[in-house]
Amino acid sequence: MSLMKSAIAATLLSLAALSAPAMAADEYNTSSGLTAAGSPLGLHGVDPVAFVSLGNRIDGTAQYTAVHDGVAYYFASQEAMDAFTAHPDQYLPQNGGFCTFGVSVGKKFDGDPQFAAVVDGKLYLFLNEAIFREFQKDQSGTITKAEANWKKIRSTEATKL
Repeated sequence: MSLMKSAIAATLLSLAALSAPAMAADEYNTSSGLTAAGSPLGLHGVDPVAFVSLGNRIDGTAQYTAVHDGVAYYFASQEAMDAFTAHPDQYLPQNGGFCTFGVSVGKKFDGDPQFAAVVDGKLYLFLNEAIFREFQKDQSGTITKAEANWKKIRSTEATKL
């Protein structure tokens, strides 16, 4: 390989390392592919600030994108993006955005924003309507079990359906 090709290959490898997400594998539930920000999309593109602050599922837009821990989040407005940037922990979905009920039983399933709850100011997502209904039967017990299990399974591979 010529010296020029070696230099180009080294540069590309360096750039790839710089753009790699700052997260450990599978700690966040993200959509496949990358956003224009170069990171995978979290929360299926739904604005987490609107969810937590208003209790309303509002789709964000790529125009307002913030990246946290290697995951891109979309927002409906500059104000929402600024609020998230200032205090991301107030708005991030719990359990990395995976289904809270699944995490409570030691599994990592997709968390769908169509089936979500804000409990004590925290956002919890669920796989589907049936699982969400199960959560509603024992919210505090499910959340407590999920918190304990999340520490154990946080960096494990997501469950394949």
